[in-house]
Amino acid sequence: MVVAEKPVEIRALRESDLVAIGVIESASYEYPWSAGIFFDCLSVGYYCRVLDLQGQPAAYAVLSIGASEAHILNLTVSPEYRRQGLGRCLLLDLLAHARTRSLHRIYLEVRHSNDAARVLYKAEGFELIGLRRQYYRSRHGREDALVFALSLDESASSASGTDPRARLV
Repeated sequence: MVVAEKPVEIRALRESDLVAIGVIESASYEYPWSAGIFFDCLSVGYYCRVLDLQGQPAAYAVLSIGASEAHILNLTVSPEYRRQGLGRCLLLDLLAHARTRSLHRIYLEVRHSNDAARVLYKAEGFELIGLRRQYYRSRHGREDALVFALSLDESASSASGTDPRARLV
């Protein structure tokens, strides 16, 4: 797959990616995850993915799975590659993986102020189901999180067999 003439690969996140992921995480958030948090996610077996652009991490995601449901814990695109479809590509990879595990529902939280993420999740069928007041730390105190969910049972037939990178061309 190619984005703007650059080869794209989605693969498992490796311990050797933690420095590059940390740079993206710090450039993206006021209160970034530490390398230790990502290492713990790898250690417990979460589904951790990296989207490489010309061999360099440009985006990453972490998905936890349990009790017939999944939770997207982190999905981040490097600031210089946003609005090019990479987040959608990675999200579709997570959804495809969840469907192969016969999961029923997938959840996530997103900052109320993150308009781009909210638009992406709604476009992929996620529905707003709740609010977590003062969930995220911010420079100005705390920020609410919007809770979204997607039923994988209903949407499985419409997306099965779709290559998550197909929308990048």
